[in-house]
Amino acid sequence: MQESRFEFMKSVLAAPSPVGLEGGMTYGVIKPEMEGFMLPGWKIHTFRGNAGIVLDTAPERTDLLSVMFLGHADKIRMQVRSIGEDGKIWINSDSFLPTTLIGHEVVLYSENPDKPGEFRALRGGTVEALGAIHFAKPALRRGDTGIKSEMLYLELQIHGDDKKGQVQRLGIRPGDVILLDRPIRRGFSPDTFYGAYLDDGLGCFVTTELARMLAERGGLKNVRVLFGISTGEEIGRMGSRVLAGTMRPDVLVAVDVNHDYRAAPGVKDRRFPPLEMGRGFTLGVGAVVSEQLNAFIQTVAREKGIPLQMDVVGRDTGTDTMAAVFAAIDAAATTIGFPVRNMHTISETACTGDVLAAIHVLDGLLDYMDNFGGGAGLKSEDLRQGHARLDSATALLPSTAAD
Repeated sequence: MQESRFEFMKSVLAAPSPVGLEGGMTYGVIKPEMEGFMLPGWKIHTFRGNAGIVLDTAPERTDLLSVMFLGHADKIRMQVRSIGEDGKIWINSDSFLPTTLIGHEVVLYSENPDKPGEFRALRGGTVEALGAIHFAKPALRRGDTGIKSEMLYLELQIHGDDKKGQVQRLGIRPGDVILLDRPIRRGFSPDTFYGAYLDDGLGCFVTTELARMLAERGGLKNVRVLFGISTGEEIGRMGSRVLAGTMRPDVLVAVDVNHDYRAAPGVKDRRFPPLEMGRGFTLGVGAVVSEQLNAFIQTVAREKGIPLQMDVVGRDTGTDTMAAVFAAIDAAATTIGFPVRNMHTISETACTGDVLAAIHVLDGLLDYMDNFGGGAGLKSEDLRQGHARLDSATALLPSTAAD
């Protein structure tokens, strides 16, 4: 990956955008980037109830087939629960495993009590639970039991008299947001990187890069593209259903991280799909996924030699792919990702090759749709009439399989 694009990816992943406060990424990093490359006639849609954005390549052409790509800007976070007399700031662990947080540096974003809506960033704190191994119960020291969420607190090194008052005078109060402080870095192995919040800064990066590449080649003739950065995915995919319900796309592709199951410890007997970092992008099968849309993507990947891995998503994709259904929108949808290790930790790890594979297959998908039907472009009716038909499946006889 070019160094300039890696630096942009780094800025996307480092943007402070916890659940409910995603504007640091959408308005602070991605919107200015989009405004810098968007073509005349393109438009960025914004929303009243959330900080999501959508870059629209043909806002006046509602007659065209519309394709929406979605990355989600919200990051899992910790929050202040209460302040103790000893100055400890008790916090929750949200979607983190409590054990993975101990000792890590964080940033606390506190709203100014004198100026609501204005925030201050407090650095220099760490997440703690025990104080020292010497204070842990024998079972915990042996590893027989673990650290519970209610044991976590933020250590700001408060000392002296009236410790609780010192914290309160800083304006810290319940609900304040805490984020891990670990920008991504190049990894030891070639084409790898690690750090916090790959979920789902990577999906936002892919969506933005896809838009940039499309702008560089002058846009499309027959397809309207909606590049969406949504909010609230980590609390039930709340923002993406608003974007889908407002824009009403014909096609929706969610771009989100996936798991490197091959490297995951202790799960061999659970028979997960053999997804692996460095082996290409992942494509989901199941839930509301459109097999017709998946066939388009697989065709593009095969023609361009882009490596892909098939994933099983069961009853629910767990991603913003569900947005159209949640918003009661009729759209062909699928989910694309890239395997990462250590998800929801400070050391999430990924491969640039997988990210680039996702970008290029989606770029190829847009070209495929734009030139579908001899150059007329994919139409909504093509999707209505193109559903997979298992009643037309070709019989595979035992003798054929043996040959």
